[in-house]
Amino acid sequence: MRCMVCEKFSLTHICSACQKNLLSPTLHKRKILGSIPVYSFYSYDAIEALLLTKHTDVGFYIYTLLAKNSFLKFANEWNYENRVASIGIDDNSKSGYSHTAILNRALKSTNITPYFGKLRAQNFYKYAGKSVEERLINPRNFNTFPFKEDEVILVDDIVTTGSTLTEATEALSANGKKVILCLTLTDAENK
Repeated sequence: MRCMVCEKFSLTHICSACQKNLLSPTLHKRKILGSIPVYSFYSYDAIEALLLTKHTDVGFYIYTLLAKNSFLKFANEWNYENRVASIGIDDNSKSGYSHTAILNRALKSTNITPYFGKLRAQNFYKYAGKSVEERLINPRNFNTFPFKEDEVILVDDIVTTGSTLTEATEALSANGKKVILCLTLTDAENK
């Protein structure tokens, strides 16, 4: 096959040279609820075309490459005194796979246990392109399901307003869990 970026022969959808040149993460940080850090690995403009593959046949492969180049590297370098859970935001399979589950799976390490199906939205309102006001009047209404660890890393692909991560944090907190940080591929606030 050919690299989707440079069109040279490649055994992966994006060749190793393009991955090295284009998919080397540069962390961006913001906070939700005043103190919880949200780390994003890429600028929105740098990966926008790749994000748009999310609901296509090639999206699984692209998200796997993005996860390998960001979430996996983070997991291998991150040190913390306790074992923590990582939870993908609403990791339902909608297009044959769950993009948040792919990102979350890449976090498996000595300090992080990825869990799946532990945080599920009851409202399937489409947030893409919606205002903060519309997001607030259409909350996700998350259900949480039990898991062992008390501390959590939340995982999503894009943070826009932060309302989804905030609502997920509050749902987990109501069940005795503490979100210590959030990880996303990109922050749409930095468009």
